[in-house]
Amino acid sequence: MFESLGEKLQGAFKRLTGQGHLTEANIDQALREVRLALLEADVNYGVVKGLLDKVRARALGQEVLSSLSPGQVLVKVVHDELEALMGGAGSVRLAHASLPPTVILMAGLQGGGKTTTAAKLARHLKLAGQKVMLAACDLQRPAAVEQLAALGQALGIAVHIAKPGQKAPEAAAEAREAALLAGCDALIVDTAGRLAVDEALMAELKAIKAAARPHEVLLVVDAMAGRDFANTAKSFQEAVGVDGLVLTKLDGDARGGAALSALAVTGKPVKFVGTGEKLEALEAFYPDRMAKRILGMGDVVSLVEKVQASVDQQSAQELAGRIAKEGFNLQAMLDQLRQVKRMGPLQDVLGMLPGMGALKGAAQGADDKSVGRMEAILLSMTPKERRLPQVIDGSRRKRIAKGSGTSVEEVNRLLRQYEQMKKMMKMMRKGGRRHGLPGMMPGMGGMPPF
Repeated sequence: MFESLGEKLQGAFKRLTGQGHLTEANIDQALREVRLALLEADVNYGVVKGLLDKVRARALGQEVLSSLSPGQVLVKVVHDELEALMGGAGSVRLAHASLPPTVILMAGLQGGGKTTTAAKLARHLKLAGQKVMLAACDLQRPAAVEQLAALGQALGIAVHIAKPGQKAPEAAAEAREAALLAGCDALIVDTAGRLAVDEALMAELKAIKAAARPHEVLLVVDAMAGRDFANTAKSFQEAVGVDGLVLTKLDGDARGGAALSALAVTGKPVKFVGTGEKLEALEAFYPDRMAKRILGMGDVVSLVEKVQASVDQQSAQELAGRIAKEGFNLQAMLDQLRQVKRMGPLQDVLGMLPGMGALKGAAQGADDKSVGRMEAILLSMTPKERRLPQVIDGSRRKRIAKGSGTSVEEVNRLLRQYEQMKKMMKMMRKGGRRHGLPGMMPGMGGMPPF
């Protein structure tokens, strides 16, 4: 996410950070590039103007010009203003009912990912220790009820389904009673959408809201909708009232204009973002962390949380013990690759590492397909070859390449990467430092240098 915008902003500031002295002229030149980058990213024009007016005023003040490293301070100014634009530090939490269940109503247009997002949110709350029920109140779209029922079954979460001939508002009221009787902490109500905003959609939503009496109304919006999302959000806000936004498909939007414009345009905070199709691909939205990602500063806090949620702690400890005892070999590299795969799309993981913008050349080709090919090569080796890489000669490399459907060049590249990792980890041990993240490999240096 934000790849295109991030690259352009980082490029504009890179030219400034190398300069020991900033002038009004070179600040204006950088801000012109920033303006173009933001507009190309589908950020609302009024939002861009307001943001840059604030940045320019601060950039020409003593805070920046009197600094020993004015370029770096200017980047910090932009970070602060981006963070403020998206809502400030921290995330905006969901409402919490004093008497459970907390009822969360999902609204939005058809095709925005509402039903899947309802299931993702249910999983998120379940992992937080809550007992959750889903209510299938989208009775318009064919197979919507079956889809939610299947997702609920996969998650081990109860789904309340309407009786034959029952209307959506009646089903929602019944679901609330069912959640109360079941002792649920939260009830998530999925609703119907339309291809466009119309009176029938809004009338049904109003009736469902009156019946379900939600504590939270979340508007699910496709992040790739660009500037159109503002009109959609406004229509839903006027008709039923909205407490927060969920931006879906953010992984497919390299621009990110919706996330940057959302609060300023709608007056409502982004509470969650969808970053993929899998049920675990939902993240709480933190403006401060997102601003850092956009400017290439990384997001180590989110990375640590992702590691803790994805990596089996016992397996990680066993791997660390094995490496300490046997040294770092190709079996350890295979185990690490599998840990990285569990964390989600590789580009998202790399985007959380500080300075990845500067390492773009080194990280080129770092995608899930390349990880899959590396895994195939490692699996084509015998256990002995993974344990003792030094036995892999020319004939073995040919056999490994043939067995994995790759080339000898790719096998050679993987072996070179393994040697780099081994050398890096040896240096870290000599320095007596451990930069590792909890439950992960002993040091980010242990990540494959793709």
